[in-house]
Amino acid sequence: MSGIYIHIPFCKQACHYCDFHFSTSMKKKDEMVLALAKEIQVRKNESENEIVETIYFGGGTPSVLTSEEIDFLIAAVYENYTVIDNPEITLEANPDDLSSERILELSKGRINRLSIGIQSFFEDDLRMMNRAHNSAEAQKCLEEASRYFDNISIDLIYGVPGMSNEKWKKNIEKALSFGIPHISSYALTVEPKTALKKLIDTGKIAEPNDEVAQEHFMILVETLEANGFIHYELSNFGKQNYFSKNNSAYWLGKKYIGIGPSAHSYDGVSRSWNIANNPLYIKSIDAGKLPNEIEILSLSDRYNEYVMTGLRTIWGVSLERIKSEFGQSYLDYLMKQAQKFLNDELLFIENGVLKPTKKGKFLTDGIASDLFYLNLE
Repeated sequence: MSGIYIHIPFCKQACHYCDFHFSTSMKKKDEMVLALAKEIQVRKNESENEIVETIYFGGGTPSVLTSEEIDFLIAAVYENYTVIDNPEITLEANPDDLSSERILELSKGRINRLSIGIQSFFEDDLRMMNRAHNSAEAQKCLEEASRYFDNISIDLIYGVPGMSNEKWKKNIEKALSFGIPHISSYALTVEPKTALKKLIDTGKIAEPNDEVAQEHFMILVETLEANGFIHYELSNFGKQNYFSKNNSAYWLGKKYIGIGPSAHSYDGVSRSWNIANNPLYIKSIDAGKLPNEIEILSLSDRYNEYVMTGLRTIWGVSLERIKSEFGQSYLDYLMKQAQKFLNDELLFIENGVLKPTKKGKFLTDGIASDLFYLNLE
């Protein structure tokens, strides 16, 4: 097994673009922490004969937890699971939660990797996104965090309306100036039922432009690769030995357990997800019931997931694995569907592995959907 993901469903305020599950009320935080610990314990049977390699606090904003609460949840994992020596233990954090004192305090605990939601170093972008921090806080927290943590990742958002290529380059250069070994970067996407969607619909903010996002993506890839980063997944760049072990496990199809409201789990043959409602989650866990739904994945579901994740990573899609795991008919189908992308130099085959070309990388998700196997069982 690879890891345990713990979803902390609280945020100080709602970012305009976010559609993840969270609450801005901290009233039930104590009850939630106890419920998370109980779910960790209840689900230990799912990992018999498995070893935990990563623990990941995601959200929401996990840095709203106290260090004692974080230690309590990590201890619950250690009490109920077999954990490797020196696992990767990541805390997602916002700059406004990372004071000098807090960083020092965290460095003395078991957290050994920080994933910091910077998003932009420019005030106007941060205001537009409704982030809780400002540019000065973003820079100060990175200066401090770099003193105590070696393994740091930051998030940056590109394709922001009105952001010029020059401004985007400055964002990347500022990130590089801190010597950060990992960067995750995403295009600004407009999800339904978000404040951003409403602001665009009412004409207060321009809609993100795909061509601008593609230009920003190419600048990002070229700049980071020139600075020694490996583009190992569509949205992720890491220096050697600094890839996210937690996220790599998802893309490589390893098993994981998701703890908390809205968290997803995968055991190799089925996927499950918890209810996305804090009070109902707590009530159900207190009653000793797992508030989840389970989907058994068909052969074509598993093929589609492998194609989607494989094309997004440097590991690509192994033609040998397609044949051995899914059968000759799937391989024939894949090659037939891939032919036009091979002809257009958006995909190429290297040592029996199908991968996107530099030109094809930005279009990976669309290409993958054309390779999906639909209703053929």
